[in-house]
Amino acid sequence: MKKRKAEEKGGVYLFKVTLSDWSGRVRGMPYRILAILERFTLHELAESIIDAFDFDFDHSFGFYDNIKSWTDSVERYESSTTGITRSILFALVFHSGELEDKRNVARTKVNEVFDDPCKKLLFLYDYGDEWHFIVQLKETKAPEKNTKCPQIVESVGKAPPQYGDEGEE
Repeated sequence: MKKRKAEEKGGVYLFKVTLSDWSGRVRGMPYRILAILERFTLHELAESIIDAFDFDFDHSFGFYDNIKSWTDSVERYESSTTGITRSILFALVFHSGELEDKRNVARTKVNEVFDDPCKKLLFLYDYGDEWHFIVQLKETKAPEKNTKCPQIVESVGKAPPQYGDEGEE
């Protein structure tokens, strides 16, 4: 992702992004602190997260307010999909109408969604493998001179390989 220079009038959002299990547990899991411009879209935030964990950005994804059960989320922001996966089909059958009300990540700005300090959302990447990340707004601040975003401010723990063990076929 191309880095952009922060402007004086815009803010920088610091997010703690932690890889979690399907139950939302994060203890001992790798995390990254990311600096993101407030004018970024959720799509750009997602791309920054995937880059920070050294994954390939080649799957559908969404942001959800229910960290333990994403299909029960009221607040949801999703990428456009070209095919229906098993998880999306489940959501369509058991939560009819909710997918029609979703907001598109490409048109939704970070500052529209993360308008409350310490807000958390589940970032679900790849509906097949279901990579779960907890995204929490830690702080907003004015940009420092020559700040370029996105930027990894802190990296703790090694990210697992995206596609199983290395050397595995």
